[in-house]
Amino acid sequence: MSQLVTIFGGSGFVGRHIAQRMAKEGWRVRVAVRRPNEAMFVKPYGAVGQVEPVFCNIRDDASVKAAMEGSDAVVNCVGILANRGKNTFGSVQHEGAERIARIAAAEGVGRMVHVSAIGADAGSASHYAQSKALGEAGVLKHMPEAMILRPSVIFGQDDEFFNRFAAMARMGPMLPIMGGNTKFQPVFVDDVAQAAVMGIKGAASGLYELGGPEVKTLRGWIDEMLEVIHRKRAVINLPFGVGRLMAGGFGLLQAVTFGLWHNSVITGDQLILLRSDNVVSEGAKGFEALGITPLAPEAVLAEYLWRFRPSGQYDAIKDSARNMKI
Repeated sequence: MSQLVTIFGGSGFVGRHIAQRMAKEGWRVRVAVRRPNEAMFVKPYGAVGQVEPVFCNIRDDASVKAAMEGSDAVVNCVGILANRGKNTFGSVQHEGAERIARIAAAEGVGRMVHVSAIGADAGSASHYAQSKALGEAGVLKHMPEAMILRPSVIFGQDDEFFNRFAAMARMGPMLPIMGGNTKFQPVFVDDVAQAAVMGIKGAASGLYELGGPEVKTLRGWIDEMLEVIHRKRAVINLPFGVGRLMAGGFGLLQAVTFGLWHNSVITGDQLILLRSDNVVSEGAKGFEALGITPLAPEAVLAEYLWRFRPSGQYDAIKDSARNMKI
């Protein structure tokens, strides 16, 4: 019988790319998610019955144990960008990650890959960064040979980076941002998946920081995105003080609506993260150590950002028509 990998959060942005690659490798893939009925799209990644979504709540021991039963390897891709109800940084990114590792060790699972993030730091003022670091420590406590991946901001078809700013650019002549001088090193989602596959198969272990081949400021990446979507916008880099007022106001609105309205604009924790560069640390092991050549954003941005152009897929045709001489 072929080997089995359980991917916690396997229907998410990174998880589904790992699931696709593992199905092509001939493994059986179990996609552990909170709403398996919304993850049926993963089934065609492989042959009939090869890829199966199953229910799992990583805050519950019994649920995690049932999801990984019989697995040869496990992957944890579960992560959140803001606290929401019972899904807090601590319960998901720290306790949830450690729970998966603890149960994997008890069940005799051979290998584990944990997707963390660049900037993970137990001493950070950011609760997100703290929880990522504590999650890594919890994983290594129980699975010391685990592979830990720390990607920079991830881009690809359904990313929350370029897609988000491209959508904002359609709303008016100005594009407000915060942390415009902060450096980022975007990494392609399938490159991260390729690294994870190496850990699943036992070809690599340890800590790797993953960044793409280019480093630019946030303002620099916004300018490149605007060029791709053929829009001219006045990019306004707002002071962090203004950001704190906005985050406080949105946080208050979320509180008074008892979470019915969720703050997906900017939080105080995200402002803290925006003060630090999101790039691979000097001397850290990365793609080169894994033998992977990372893809640059310019190679794929036009493939999925075209829908944000003024005329969508017909934008280039209209430009060409305007330049024709009669």
